Amino acid sequence: MIKLFKSSKKIAIKAPVSGKIIPLESVSDEVFAQKMMGDGIAIIPNDGQIVSPVDGTIGMIADTKHALGITTKNGLEVILHLGIDTVELNGSPFKMEVTNGAIVKAGQPIASMDIEQIQEAKKDPVVMTLFTNSSEKIKEFNPKSGNTNISEDVADIILN
Repeated sequence: MIKLFKSSKKIAIKAPVSGKIIPLESVSDEVFAQKMMGDGIAIIPNDGQIVSPVDGTIGMIADTKHALGITTKNGLEVILHLGIDTVELNGSPFKMEVTNGAIVKAGQPIASMDIEQIQEAKKDPVVMTLFTNSSEKIKEFNPKSGNTNISEDVADIILN
């Protein structure tokens, strides 16, 4: 059998946290707002439970636990960035529930963060889901807006 065309791969991105979806361009850090780390979505969290937005493998957990990377089977590289300038908090508001190399499913609990501690330190607790190889991998990115609950679909991606 010969395939005459390659079908597009569509991936549903789950909300890693409950809260209000905001455009990535409106976050207070220019590196993220200008999409220097890739396209993505930001959510102002209502609580601190964090789940995986995609099926994949944990490939990176920052020493300060403020960020972790997940790679999907299609090669999409996803970074979950927990707050802005939270690297300065040396990991204290974060608890990881996974380790490097773990295989995760979308909606699986992977971390938690203490929003009050982050806010008391005068940091922004916004949770960003970034696609670091979006320019090579993503053909179409369709984020949703409004409020979301943890594990709900917040964006659709069509891969190249």
